Amino acid sequence: MIRTLLKVAAAAAGVLLIAAGALFAFGARVVLDGGGGLHVRFVKPADEQAEEIARHREAQRAQAPPPVLEAPPASSPLPGSTPLPDLPPSTPLPPSLTPSLVGWPEFRGPARDGHYRGRIRTGWPASGLTPMWKQPVGGGYASFVTARGRAFTIEQRGSQEVAAAYDIATGRELWTSRWDAAFKEMMGGDGPRATPTWDAGRVYVLGATGELRALDEASGRLLWRVNILQDNGASNLQWGMAAAPLIVDDTVVVLPGGSGGRSVVAYDKATGARVWSALDDMAAYSSPMLVTIAGVRQILVFTASRLAGLTPDGGAVLWEYPWKTSYDVNASQPLLLGGNRLFLSTGYGTGSAVIELARTGDGFTVREVWRNIAMKNQFTSSVLLDGFIYGLDEAILACIDAATGERKWKGGRYGYGQLMLADGHLIVLTEGGDMALVRATPEAHQELARFPLFDGKTWNHPVISDGILLVRNITEMAAFDLRPR
Repeated sequence: MIRTLLKVAAAAAGVLLIAAGALFAFGARVVLDGGGGLHVRFVKPADEQAEEIARHREAQRAQAPPPVLEAPPASSPLPGSTPLPDLPPSTPLPPSLTPSLVGWPEFRGPARDGHYRGRIRTGWPASGLTPMWKQPVGGGYASFVTARGRAFTIEQRGSQEVAAAYDIATGRELWTSRWDAAFKEMMGGDGPRATPTWDAGRVYVLGATGELRALDEASGRLLWRVNILQDNGASNLQWGMAAAPLIVDDTVVVLPGGSGGRSVVAYDKATGARVWSALDDMAAYSSPMLVTIAGVRQILVFTASRLAGLTPDGGAVLWEYPWKTSYDVNASQPLLLGGNRLFLSTGYGTGSAVIELARTGDGFTVREVWRNIAMKNQFTSSVLLDGFIYGLDEAILACIDAATGERKWKGGRYGYGQLMLADGHLIVLTEGGDMALVRATPEAHQELARFPLFDGKTWNHPVISDGILLVRNITEMAAFDLRPR
């Protein structure tokens, strides 16, 4: 009897192994969500995904002429820069889509606070919004930045990282700059993480393995490059380089996390020469921010062990506030509350706090106003409206009072997604690929609309530029017209 049972069990195990092998061959993979939960998903191999994108872009170029762009510089592009082939000129954008000078030039917007300060259409149909366009995109978790009618992002296409420019009105790919790099991480997923930064006609992109490039916005021409990990003797983080470059005056500030005073590094934004470096801290995943606190302009840096304010011209420490989490994951953006208060929040049970800074000679004193676990931003960031903070407490949307830390409400499961604030509403891109519109009010959780948009893990931050909502995940990208009618 026992032998028979063992034979049956062995046969069943063999069948399961064969079935698992077949599913794996067809692209089935076990993937983790933001909370560590296991899911079986069909994931397209990277090379196959890259081939699909190449076919799409080729067909796109054949079907329609490109928008009018400024002529690229007369000099030949440097290696790694791949402008599209010459195509006949097209008519200009219609007046209804004439772009402003600057749209959304940095990660989470001009102030890096996730707040779009224009009006949007909030009467979304029950069936969901109809996209202006929707198309495949390479892997990774970077968001878009925009300027002058173009959107820029960084993607994984096969064995290469690819910086790409798109026409916002049509989704048409305008140029790419690519290099050999493939960051792979089985828990979080593969591909680049850091959102590019636009400044004065240049796009600054940072790959997951440390490749920093300055590119011409119109042509994609490579202006200069440096690998910030190699240049500063730093090791990569477990989940890759994720901090968006920050423009500070004539420098671009990045966070390689090198020792010997090379944790925070500023490069000349025109030439790529190192200008200054500071700190010995292990890097984290939050992006640096340029802010003014109590009248003093400074760079906020959230490392693996502390939040600190640095001088913009050399990185001297003005103040610090210790903050550590499990796995050294400080990934959210600090939130400026008025003139001298900051909100910070992280996951893994750590919670959030508000600190108050006061001037003392050349530095500051730091006072903790409150601290609790009512808001835990694991790798998303909160937003502020009229004294109330809205964000994802792990995977559930919540609202807290910025003055006291009191939770006003908690409701609505969105997974470990991303959100932004626009016209008194929250636009939430869920981890599973749904798009939701929620009223930003401390009274209660009020979801006004929700519809499926993408399939697959969606950790990329939404963007609004001149009323056009841009979203992407690891396989698709889309645009929606949210301008008031």
